[in-house]
Amino acid sequence: MTIAKNTICVWYDKDAEAAARFYAETFPDSSVGAVQRAPGDYPSGKKGDALTVDFTVAGIPCVGLNGGPTFKHNEAFSFMIATEDQEETDRYWNAIVGNGGQESACGWCKDKWGVSWQITPRVLLEAMAAGGAEAKRAFDAMMDMKKIDVAAIEKARRG
Repeated sequence: MTIAKNTICVWYDKDAEAAARFYAETFPDSSVGAVQRAPGDYPSGKKGDALTVDFTVAGIPCVGLNGGPTFKHNEAFSFMIATEDQEETDRYWNAIVGNGGQESACGWCKDKWGVSWQITPRVLLEAMAAGGAEAKRAFDAMMDMKKIDVAAIEKARRG
C-alpha cells in the first residue's frame, strides 16, 4: 500500500464511491483505488458502508470521505482541468453538467455532488499569463461566458 505524502480529502454526504467512479470514467489518468468500509456504526452510516474511497483525478491523489450532511461543498474548493481545445472542453463540461450538475460562470460548473470544477482551456490560461491588453480582452470575453468558447477567447486575444 502506497500512501501519498499529500492527498486531497473531499467530504461527501454518502456518495464518495459513486463520485470517484464518475471521475474515473470521465477524466484521463483517473482511477478508483481502495474502498475502506466502516468497521462499526457511525453517526451518518452503518457498519460495512463505504467510509473512505481512494481515487485519483487527472493524476491528483484524493480520498473521498462519506462524512454525512454536516458540511457542504462550495466554490472555495474546485478541481481545475486544463483543456486543449473546444472538443475536450465540451466533453468534460457536458459530462459534469449532463450528469445532474449545474452550470456556473466563467468556465465553472458543479457536479451532482456539489463539487466545483473549472473547465479551463489552455488558450485562456495562456492569454491571462501574457498580461496586458491581451489578458484584459480575454478576461472581458470570459466574463460573459458560462462554458468557455475557445474560438471567442482566441479572437479576443488577437484583438
